[in-house]
Amino acid sequence: MNERQSVLIVDDEVSNIEILSAALEDDYEIFFATSGEEAVDLARTNMPDLILLDVLMPGTDGYVVCSTLKADPLVGDVPIIFTTALGDRDAEVRGLMLGAIDYITKPISPIAVRARVRNHLDMKRMRDQLAEMAVTDALTGLGNRRRLERVLDQSAVRLAMNGALLSLIIVDIDFFKRYNDAYGHTAGDRCLSMVASALKRAMQRTADVAVRYGGEEFACVLPECSHAEAMEVARQIHQRVQLLDIPHAASEAAAFVTVSVGVATAACIPGGAPEAWVRAADEQLYLAKSAGRNQVMGIEFSVQA
Repeated sequence: MNERQSVLIVDDEVSNIEILSAALEDDYEIFFATSGEEAVDLARTNMPDLILLDVLMPGTDGYVVCSTLKADPLVGDVPIIFTTALGDRDAEVRGLMLGAIDYITKPISPIAVRARVRNHLDMKRMRDQLAEMAVTDALTGLGNRRRLERVLDQSAVRLAMNGALLSLIIVDIDFFKRYNDAYGHTAGDRCLSMVASALKRAMQRTADVAVRYGGEEFACVLPECSHAEAMEVARQIHQRVQLLDIPHAASEAAAFVTVSVGVATAACIPGGAPEAWVRAADEQLYLAKSAGRNQVMGIEFSVQA
């Protein structure tokens, strides 16, 4: 992973932010906030890899900010290091009990800050890599169903902050059981891998996520994507699979492997269930299959809180 990790610095004193930023800016992307409320907003917007959080701030103090962030499904796993001029054991224990991973006392030592931040970010990177392996489909290299659930949950929460659109595409290989029966499971695995590659090539944006939903089904999560744009991606998937020209003599849809595709788009709202997109896209996929397969169907719908 070559992408620079990011650190959010939260302190009501600009001088402290400048010291911490100077110590870290050569190695990390730096964001900063001067209040607890701003910190929560920035954390949700920028998804930092680590947060340096001052305990004593006017208004919302660091303890409340820590509790708020740890309860948030979007950023609850971001490690937090408290920074404070307090030197007592009770303050340290309270911070750790709230979910902080470390404690740095002021006056700040840049060398100590760099070492602690580096160590915690190295550990986070290893945890992230292990977590990524757990949500990756071994055959296709795409995400698995668990990754779909996680991305949908996080996207629905994040996009609800400004009512942005979220689109979901579900793809099913037509008559795949017959393909396996006719050509064997080794050929079936090769077919799944080729279709997965076609999916990835059809999605051009880095924010889009493709997963193997299960068996011969795939799904694509497209944050901030209009219905017209999602339908175009779905048509690209449909066309690219056809261009693979994989023979399928047992199919009733065509002489080659084809897919049926369901698309669902809705504006995200606070409290909206991510499962709503799955149900809507599944319904469109059912309609596409009922209409003869080898086609794309989609809908714009409204999510209920």
